[in-house]
Amino acid sequence: MTLENEAGSVKQEADESYRLVPGRSRPDLAIEIVFSSGGINKLEAYKRLKIPEVWFWEDGVLELYHLRGEGADLQYDRIAQSEAIEGMDLTLLTSCILIVNHVDAIQTFRAGLRE
Repeated sequence: MTLENEAGSVKQEADESYRLVPGRSRPDLAIEIVFSSGGINKLEAYKRLKIPEVWFWEDGVLELYHLRGEGADLQYDRIAQSEAIEGMDLTLLTSCILIVNHVDAIQTFRAGLRE
């Protein structure tokens, strides 16, 4: 999904984005998989789009950022746990992302959620 602010001055396409609350026009969570460049510099675009939470996956590390403040004081703070998906086991998620076989990864993740 290509995201654009009202003025049309910022466009950003997340690798994945999710609306976690029905009826919202913008995603609550954007996920970026960083292969070569971009990374944290993309936070400025997401800030202008007012995306509440952004996750970056780079070199086997998941970093989470949550938007705080209002108006000109908006900024992303790095967070240890998702505020958009409360209770998400990030250790389990990270270990499953690293599993090469996607079927095994999904089964492991589901099993971990049941525990």
